[in-house]
Amino acid sequence: MANSASGMAVNDDCKLMFLELKAKRNHRFIVFKIDEKIQQVMVEKMGSPQASYDEFTSSLPPNECRYAVFDFDFTTDENCQKSKIFFIAWSPDTSKVRQKMLYASSKDRFKRELDGIQVELQATDPSEMSLDIVKGRAL
Repeated sequence: MANSASGMAVNDDCKLMFLELKAKRNHRFIVFKIDEKIQQVMVEKMGSPQASYDEFTSSLPPNECRYAVFDFDFTTDENCQKSKIFFIAWSPDTSKVRQKMLYASSKDRFKRELDGIQVELQATDPSEMSLDIVKGRAL
């Protein structure tokens, strides 16, 4: 089988919006979708800087794969304000096998385009990316 990752382009908007999230903090999260017709990863949705984690998780479709980044603010045990950028590979059990394979095979190449990701999470259902898990991975 041919490696579909090699043919998956990354739309410039993906990198541009990620840079805005990282440097300017214009977005709390970005959800990315693979458009199979044009073989490209596109920006599907963005959250305002005030968006909550619940708003982010509810923006992921229940039966389709997505990539997402989330800028997670937290306070350390030493009472320091910090932020970490999470990359989340959302691949629900209910999504189609072909789609899961496409997202899995394209993930590493796409992730390399987004310089500055600090934590990666793989989730197949909402419990695998609960706020408690995110907090635990951030510390």
